[in-house]
Amino acid sequence: MFSLRRFDSKKRSQTTYFLKPIRMLMLTLDQSRPGLQVAKGSLEDAPTDEAKWKAVLSRDAHFDGAFVFAVRSTGIYCRPSCPARRPKIENVAFFAMPDEAERSGFRPCRRCNPRDARSLSEGWVYGICAFIDANLGKSLALSTLSAKAGLSPFYFQRTFKKVLGVSPRQYVEARRLAKMKRFLRDGETVNDSLYNAGFSSRSRVYEKIASGLGMNPGTIRQGGRGLQIQYTIVDSPVGRLLVGATERGVCAVCMGDSDRTVETVLAEDYPSAKLHRNDEGVKEWAGAFVKYFAGNSSPLKLPLDVTGTAFQWKVWKKIQSIPYGKTATYSGIADALGSPNASRAVARACATNHVALVIPCHRVIGKDGGLHGYRWGNERKLTLLKLEQKTPVKQADSC
Repeated sequence: MFSLRRFDSKKRSQTTYFLKPIRMLMLTLDQSRPGLQVAKGSLEDAPTDEAKWKAVLSRDAHFDGAFVFAVRSTGIYCRPSCPARRPKIENVAFFAMPDEAERSGFRPCRRCNPRDARSLSEGWVYGICAFIDANLGKSLALSTLSAKAGLSPFYFQRTFKKVLGVSPRQYVEARRLAKMKRFLRDGETVNDSLYNAGFSSRSRVYEKIASGLGMNPGTIRQGGRGLQIQYTIVDSPVGRLLVGATERGVCAVCMGDSDRTVETVLAEDYPSAKLHRNDEGVKEWAGAFVKYFAGNSSPLKLPLDVTGTAFQWKVWKKIQSIPYGKTATYSGIADALGSPNASRAVARACATNHVALVIPCHRVIGKDGGLHGYRWGNERKLTLLKLEQKTPVKQADSC
């Protein structure tokens, strides 16, 4: 039987790896590196398709704003420096402006935001991220990265963190951890995986595990096989509520219209884990949620076993500090974290929260008072807010 007492001394599982990069903004290099003005000016002479394709393959941020490229197989268009996987040349079409691409039926890439003029102002950060991804096996000290960008280490670190919400070192370690996980899941040995990912020693990896990687490399190598999750399902004002937990703590809180729905979500979130319904074993934790729905305003202080990026954990901790009956805005949280341009990254952190209510992301709304989306549906978000406060909440259809 699970017991809360077993976890009083355990820390919440955290990790500093990214499975996917946080939304990144872009800065034109000529603003901080005058020597590139000539290269920028040369773009006024329309580059040939061959030159454009070369810029796309090299993710050359100098060409951002000069053209966009569209992929026929996906219906998406991107800026040249987009970090997404490169398509086959036969599937590519070039356009001078985003409007032209959209008139031809293509939609903008959500990853590189080719229409975002503000993001064009910080392209060197994007370029450095691509450089890091391509050189994870090499030394990536702050001095190396700042020299690559042609900036002072102080300005480089300050701007990089302002744009992404994490330091260059955190980003490098995150990408290495993500790469190591891919190798492990492909069947490589633990030693081969960690060295091929760029770690200098096994101890470096296990330091990350101790600080919150969650599963050890051996478990990851098996795709999470052997990870045991026990769960129970209770009734609630928002439908059926599933509470799942590992031996470390709560790892899933799912909402749905039926037991089958929430069980399906759990299986999708943890495809290789062993799932077992144990109503009695998880009863104590489920009871905390029952008390919450009964009007108990005390925070749900339960041990957690979830993983997220360094920035996501900053967001989640900030959300946990929002008092019962109160709300905060996406932009307000971004400002509080020192990343005023990261409102969308905050929204993404809310969308990837696996433990609703424990991390009460339903308390985060738009600055216009609108709901602006919820993984379990805006109707449930509204129900939860009404449960906690009497102030009416304005509905909104989009972010």
